[in-house]
Amino acid sequence: MPGGRLTQQERRQIALGVADGLAYAEIARRLGRPTSTVTREVMRNGGPTAYRAELAHRATERRARRRRPAASRDPRSAPQPHGRDAEAVAEYEETLTTVLMASGLPRMTARVLTCLFTTDAGSLTASELARRLQVSPASISKAITFLEGQSLVRRERDERRRDRYVVDDELFYQATIASARANDQLVETARRGVAVLGPRTPAATRLENVARFLDFISESITRAAEQAREVLHTKPVTTPNDTAGSGPHDG
Repeated sequence: MPGGRLTQQERRQIALGVADGLAYAEIARRLGRPTSTVTREVMRNGGPTAYRAELAHRATERRARRRRPAASRDPRSAPQPHGRDAEAVAEYEETLTTVLMASGLPRMTARVLTCLFTTDAGSLTASELARRLQVSPASISKAITFLEGQSLVRRERDERRRDRYVVDDELFYQATIASARANDQLVETARRGVAVLGPRTPAATRLENVARFLDFISESITRAAEQAREVLHTKPVTTPNDTAGSGPHDG
């Protein structure tokens, strides 16, 4: 399997595969590359509708030139807690960012969320985020505003009265409920259109079917989220080997 940076020829093959509607996994298989490499390459260079091999290659070269003077400040060079491999962590963070972008988040917003996800404390201040990601405070502020609007982070004050941005055990529950509520608004609006367009007309029937579909989905999501909520609070299971000095389990 080839390693290192993608070549210009590989980027041309990616562009052809994207244009042909191939899945990223299939493009990666043909190149002998990990799927995450292809996904990341496409998403950071315009996405599937705007990816261009030549532009992507030039953009990568520009990014590499910009990074060189700051190499000594690269957060990946800092010691990692719990004996983690710094390069493996950086690679995983890039992959998670790419997946979040594929789900619809802007790149900077995805980077901020990834940073919060992979921080053991689950919270960082704006200045800490800016320092870790090496971006301006304004970029962090814009990303946080979006994430708060989607119920993906919450804000709290620490003992020094600084705002901290938190992802916790309730993150996905709150975001899921918010998504269901957004569906509810669309259901209500669609049914209002039924009255405006006239019952039993083709347009009204279409809107009523959309409303019924989304109503069912919203109820199912809310019910499933309530039932699964406790999963978000599951703690790691401690085995005898995890506890120093503990003996074997009694039969």
